[in-house]
Amino acid sequence: MINDNNSSKALKSGFWYTLSNFIVKAIGLITTLILARLLTHAEFGIYNNYTSWLSILTILITMQLESTLISARFDFEKTIDEYILSILVMSAVFSAFGLIVINVFMIPISAFTDLKPVYLNIMLIYLMFLPGINFYQIRERYSFQYKNTVISSLVLAVSTAGLSVLLVVLMSDKISGRIYGASIPTIVIGIVFYFYFILKGRHVRFKYWKYALPIALPFIPHLLSMTVLNSTDRIMINKICGPEDAALYSMAYTCGSLITILLVSINGAFAPWLGNKLHENKLEDIRKFSRYYIFGFCIFALGIMLISPEILLIIGGKSYLEARYVMTPVTMGCVCQFLYTMFVNIEQFKKKTVGMAIASAIAAITNFGLNNLFIPRFGYLAAAYTTLAGYFLLLIMHMFLVYRLNFAKAYSYKLVLLSVAVGCICMGIITFLYDYTIARYIVFLIYLIAVIIVFCKYKSLLIGLWKNKG
Repeated sequence: MINDNNSSKALKSGFWYTLSNFIVKAIGLITTLILARLLTHAEFGIYNNYTSWLSILTILITMQLESTLISARFDFEKTIDEYILSILVMSAVFSAFGLIVINVFMIPISAFTDLKPVYLNIMLIYLMFLPGINFYQIRERYSFQYKNTVISSLVLAVSTAGLSVLLVVLMSDKISGRIYGASIPTIVIGIVFYFYFILKGRHVRFKYWKYALPIALPFIPHLLSMTVLNSTDRIMINKICGPEDAALYSMAYTCGSLITILLVSINGAFAPWLGNKLHENKLEDIRKFSRYYIFGFCIFALGIMLISPEILLIIGGKSYLEARYVMTPVTMGCVCQFLYTMFVNIEQFKKKTVGMAIASAIAAITNFGLNNLFIPRFGYLAAAYTTLAGYFLLLIMHMFLVYRLNFAKAYSYKLVLLSVAVGCICMGIITFLYDYTIARYIVFLIYLIAVIIVFCKYKSLLIGLWKNKG
């Protein structure tokens, strides 16, 4: 059982983690706003091609080994720092091997990715030290040490944003400035945390490698497929339609997926709480809280959809406004992503990653096929809808997997599917309203009034529910 002191810590940690993540993402958006005006469309498209490949290589090189902490923190409660150090050493070995392989086959890899050799090398060095930061922040979050998580996140965000803008302004090669600015702070801070865990863990034990690899290896196809699902549209648009269209789509995608700020933030707070409730087998508590959790997220998504053109105008400027129709399906895709993440959390807790890998591979292959079919015919807009289709397919498969694990009672399946159906109807209506600005503003005003009324009416219930969540 979780005592009252831990409940209070969980509540504070969840609140501060969510708030800090919003601030971090806001800093990132402000940086994007500035850099969108310093970089040409072509340069912005090239950088997004870099980040797309970075996402893919992050999975292959780091294997997201920090995800094993969701179960390791229970299995190795007294030796968790020793576990983390052992896994960090394993991650560093894989990164060094990846750096060697890429340099041996640099010419074909550079040609295939459309990236300069220097960009590939800085990417691999970045990936070598990124796990140090990730392990530290997740360890602190699971220990409810929110202050350390907040401080480290803010230091990384501010230093990355400041150095990126500075180097883009000072360097003649603005793409290099952008990439170096995004990489150097992570490398430096990552080195610091590596030394931190060397002092804390002291010993490297291969038994932890044997524990982590069976969890992480099946997880790689899942994460890789998810990354492909997220990134393949931009890579394919870059190759089929050119960097100009890739830039338009990438900017609209970034703005439309603002809702992922909330998704990542609240899941970072939700996942530790969920793990504790699953450990105690309190499925009814999860089911009760999840109803409000889903409703609140979907309401937020609706608001983002209604003001997406204004968000795009502020962040990207008028030159990107033609891509506004991308934003509603992207936002709806984020809703599906939020919903399936709830089910993925359960699968991770149960260490059932093989089914996750199969589901993600199916969704990624489906998305790739749909992109090949529709992008050449309908342009970059088609990619937003094919990605939405991939996320919905993924949601259905993860719902089935959790059902097979006998945890279906944790969530209301009817509510999940109803949320998607209502969301898609709203998506269609709001997309239509993008051509009728006054009507959309009136709808948004009604939306705001309704949200305020509901919150005021049920304020005590919602606050009490959140406190009980702790």
